[in-house]
Amino acid sequence: MTLPPLSAEPPRRIVDTRRYVLPLLLAYPVLAIAGDVTHRQIFPLIALLLLATALMLPRLLMLRMGEWLVWLAILAALLLSSVFGFADLLLESVPILVSALLAIGFGRTLGTSEPLVARFIVALEGLERLAQPGVARYAHDITWSWTLLLAAQALLLAMLLLCAEHTGVLARLGFTSPLPVSDRWAAMWLHVGGYLVLAVAFALEYGYRRWRLRHLSHLGLHDMLLKLMLQWPQLMHGKGASPR
Repeated sequence: MTLPPLSAEPPRRIVDTRRYVLPLLLAYPVLAIAGDVTHRQIFPLIALLLLATALMLPRLLMLRMGEWLVWLAILAALLLSSVFGFADLLLESVPILVSALLAIGFGRTLGTSEPLVARFIVALEGLERLAQPGVARYAHDITWSWTLLLAAQALLLAMLLLCAEHTGVLARLGFTSPLPVSDRWAAMWLHVGGYLVLAVAFALEYGYRRWRLRHLSHLGLHDMLLKLMLQWPQLMHGKGASPR
């Protein structure tokens, strides 16, 4: 399979979308932490709305009626959750959901001929790279590693949400937490720490790959991230990887 050459500039459509998505995503943790500090429902409400908007933005910019109706339905649901005082709980559940879904996404490919990391390799460098000695085994092992890390992360975040000393689910229900955790530390890890762990793990895996497969040439980190973004539909459909 031959991938299109990596150009110096991404398509205009992607640049324009990214220009708006990045500020929305950067504002999300700030508002999340503000909600935990002030205990005001307006902050988690806005944070959740910004997150939903960022995820839907490419489709919203197509100006399709159906996509905007979905966005309005999400807005209505978030307003309702805020009225009943559950917006902050929904916000704190987002990192758990993200980690759990990613763990499932990696894990469900382990029993196939296309472990998810193998799809990454095919999307970035083609089937020829996957056929080189040691690459397919590496892809399978790293897919396992990501599955275990993300599953552990989801369990840790769920424990923090349950056991936060005053704001945890158990405390809200009137139960004493068996493992009380500082509200501040729980909030910081839920909204910032968990994402930093994934970013650090990604950087470490990139360095480990360059060392373990040092007999091969590698894309730079910037070019790799850009190509992953451009090839994301192919990754989701799982086309191109071959058996180990």
